[in-house]
Amino acid sequence: MFPAKPTSRSMLFTFTILLLLSSTIFVTANEDPTVETDNDGADSDLQELIAIDEQEGGGGEEQQQGDQQKEAEVLSKAQRIVLELNSDNARRVIDQNEFVLILGYAPWCARSAELMPQFAEAANKLKELGSPVLMAKLDAERYPKVASTLGIKGFPTLLLFVNGTSQVYTGGFSGEDIVIWARKKTGVPVIRISSSVEAEDFQKKYHLFVLGLFDKFEGHDYEEFIKAATIDNEIQFVEVSSSAVAKILFPNINAKDNFIGIVKSEPEKYTAYGGIFEKDTILQFLEYNKFPLVTILTELNSARVYSSPVKLQVIVFADADDLKNLIWPLQEVARKFISKIMFIYIDIADENQAKPFLTLFGIEDSENTVVTAFDNRMSSKYLLESNPTSSNIEEFCSRLLHGSLSPYFKSQPIPDNKEKILQVVVGKTLDDLVLSSPKNVLLEVYTPWCISCETTTKQIEKLAKHFKGVDNLVFARIDASANEHPKLLVDDYPTLLFYPVGDKENPVKLSTKSSSKDLATVIKSLLRAKEDVPKDEL
Repeated sequence: MFPAKPTSRSMLFTFTILLLLSSTIFVTANEDPTVETDNDGADSDLQELIAIDEQEGGGGEEQQQGDQQKEAEVLSKAQRIVLELNSDNARRVIDQNEFVLILGYAPWCARSAELMPQFAEAANKLKELGSPVLMAKLDAERYPKVASTLGIKGFPTLLLFVNGTSQVYTGGFSGEDIVIWARKKTGVPVIRISSSVEAEDFQKKYHLFVLGLFDKFEGHDYEEFIKAATIDNEIQFVEVSSSAVAKILFPNINAKDNFIGIVKSEPEKYTAYGGIFEKDTILQFLEYNKFPLVTILTELNSARVYSSPVKLQVIVFADADDLKNLIWPLQEVARKFISKIMFIYIDIADENQAKPFLTLFGIEDSENTVVTAFDNRMSSKYLLESNPTSSNIEEFCSRLLHGSLSPYFKSQPIPDNKEKILQVVVGKTLDDLVLSSPKNVLLEVYTPWCISCETTTKQIEKLAKHFKGVDNLVFARIDASANEHPKLLVDDYPTLLFYPVGDKENPVKLSTKSSSKDLATVIKSLLRAKEDVPKDEL
């Protein structure tokens, strides 16, 4: 949802790694074989623990009445609804309950801390709905043996146990996402609404949902709707049989026959489905239409964003204040490319989200608004190099869609190579200094983080001095972490490439494990004019 090395092939690899790192919610667990002790005295029966949930807990002092205090009380109550597992009760809880949704976490894990209140909120909501799902959590670092037995291998991990058998959680990571997924997996894929009051109440609770209008809750169309609702893991489906009730949820509905539409809480709020009633086409429609015009990327939704079938993505980096002025014109542009280009916003001040992307363009220190794009079919990246006005962004998107946009390859500033025995090549000069050079070129491709590159560099410096008198041979090096070029096909570092005169398209790869003497011998054999080769030994 996702290029960092100077080749199209390695760009694909690196970009995939980046996306996995930025989107995945799992962190490798520390599985210390520590003795599992339960210092809480949590030997009380399950019923006693659940009974605590019924207590309101914390009327507190009347200091700051208002939304924050109410939210804190709700969260506190919700957290008590979540049962704390340990080495004594974990297996018993799973065996004695039909449905148990377990959150495996570590106290030090930032993503666990982010997910915990969402999990607690979901627990509170599921209890209000009368769901049979028991919500539980396990400190996987404190109880590593229990975690291992249950299949918890990273932090955080969500697992649903159905009659003792686990299945991996595949939903989103907001409280609402967890509720929807849990209900679907425990037999409630669709909510049925029969009255205007129910419709109005439903509308207040759900910001994203799929509406199905059917004369009768039977037949082929309805069955395909239910199949789609059961397979989908993220969106709440609702069914009605009354056109009047349907109009409350989807005001501009004008259907005489069965109808499906998706509703979102944004300017492009209502989208009607116009395809055949087959589960696969319904699900495809949802995949292309479930995101808002401009998606704000977060840790919680990144996995969903990166797995979208919309492979052309425009990512805008700006600070929160600039976004206020940019969001409306950006939505207007996005509206013209619905289902063809996904528009994403990332707060440029958010290092965890913004920096990995900006580093791909060599502008990780930028503080101004940046507009980029990715074509994930080819792992190509693009940069808007003009002012980010709505007209420039629209033209940028149009050229992206029609394939006429030139991919962006990052480059360091052009250095001064005067009197340097070892030339420094950057992305912008690789054509002139290497590919179009009338001389043979030995190019060292390195990165600053490569441990063995330092040894190779010393060898190349030594060889450059040795061959100093050869007029048709140039020694050069390029930092692959900061420079890219479509014809620099390198996957590992260091790499030595000999570009012979007359055949620059097919460089010869030399061994970086050879001694300086062996490399000198190879270079001599590759040079055309033997009379220009020095006779002295290295």
